[in-house]
Amino acid sequence: MASGQCEKVMTLIRERISARALLPGEKLPSVRSLAATTGISKSTVVEAYDRLAASGLIEPRRGAGFYVGSQPVPHSLKTTARPVERAVDPLWMSRQALEPRPGMLSPGCGWLPESWMPQEIIARALRNVARSGGAQLTDYSEPKGFAPLRQLIARRLATREINVGAEEIMLADSASAALDLVLRFLTEPGDTILVDDPCYFNFLAGLRANRLRVIAVPFGPGGPDVEAFAHLAETERPRLYLTNAGLHNPTGWKLSPVTAHKVLKLAERHDLLIIEDDIFGDLEGEPAPRYAAMDGLERVIVIGSFSKTLSAAFRTGYVAMRPDWVEDFTDFRIASRFGGNQMAEALVHAVLSDSAYRRHLDGLRNRLMASGDAVARELEGLGFELLNPALGGFFLWCRLPGGQDAAALSKVALDNGLVLAPGNVFSHSGNAAGLMRFNVAQSDNGQVFRLLRQTLSEAREM
Repeated sequence: MASGQCEKVMTLIRERISARALLPGEKLPSVRSLAATTGISKSTVVEAYDRLAASGLIEPRRGAGFYVGSQPVPHSLKTTARPVERAVDPLWMSRQALEPRPGMLSPGCGWLPESWMPQEIIARALRNVARSGGAQLTDYSEPKGFAPLRQLIARRLATREINVGAEEIMLADSASAALDLVLRFLTEPGDTILVDDPCYFNFLAGLRANRLRVIAVPFGPGGPDVEAFAHLAETERPRLYLTNAGLHNPTGWKLSPVTAHKVLKLAERHDLLIIEDDIFGDLEGEPAPRYAAMDGLERVIVIGSFSKTLSAAFRTGYVAMRPDWVEDFTDFRIASRFGGNQMAEALVHAVLSDSAYRRHLDGLRNRLMASGDAVARELEGLGFELLNPALGGFFLWCRLPGGQDAAALSKVALDNGLVLAPGNVFSHSGNAAGLMRFNVAQSDNGQVFRLLRQTLSEAREM
């Protein structure tokens, strides 16, 4: 038993060092504090530290405790927040959702069903681009990306009162790729980044991949907790704040104008930059405020893509930023990936330019609203508590019935053919164990609720 506990402590420290939660030369938690937080005896913690020191991973310093050694270790994306739940983390969520398994239903995924996508419009665009031939089919795109698409994105952003020229817009392979480029352009490993709690789970995975220190600010109806934001900005000195614009993921809540104004004032006071992910903007009914519109891109960067409304197969996203950063960022984009995918960029431009795409968006918003109402009724009938009304968009954010644990329920659901989205994959602080996100488009299916009812029953009996 003691040997197993010792190995548990050693694994915990190795994972923290590998994930850069403990950096070279940094002091480890004291024997007393680690024993208190893990519930493991002090003598076992001492033994674990001695073994790690013998391996060279950590170094004892007489009278000062133990410190991380200077020898580099391979980078790992494993979470260190809740080692006992390592199997259910942001990367677990991504792998379950992306793994092709016939017959598996995915009410926890973050995209639309195939049948909801504008396939006829896409097919028409493919034929048009193929007929045009030439450089669009064979060449790299220009340094900032396909110019007609950048011009069209600038016009679309203007409808959200974000005034930016095509020259201040750079294309990327996706919104995730755009975020990765911006993070590598503006930060160094170890920089502190502020995120919403909860937030989109791949934000957390991406921040870990860039070896950044994550601090969570509570997020509720109307936006981030302003008092908590002010305290963290003062005490933690974050470099960036990363958030969703419009319909928030996973909660579906919208930013209020008052909160947006206060957050921008705090960002100015503490020299804090904001990255605003606007990937769900086309799905809003009544548009929410945008930090970028209120700020004029002075300290706000906008990223987005079209994977949620057009196609995830066309990996095309964008970045919009202030003019004095554009040339350096363009050089960085070239150094990172040389040239863009001109064929994908031309296809996206062709679809967005088709008048039928606007009608597709109108129909999509109406269909999501109707599905949201229907799914909400089904979930409430199973005892779920809805924390956001069906305001449109993809997501319902719910509390599980009977105090059940969402991670445990998600594991049972896999055996029943369901991929669910447990709350703590979205929560850096681990405060969402009893919550779950549902995609209304993927849940509008009687089979989902039959299997969900079965899963709830089996989980209660375990």
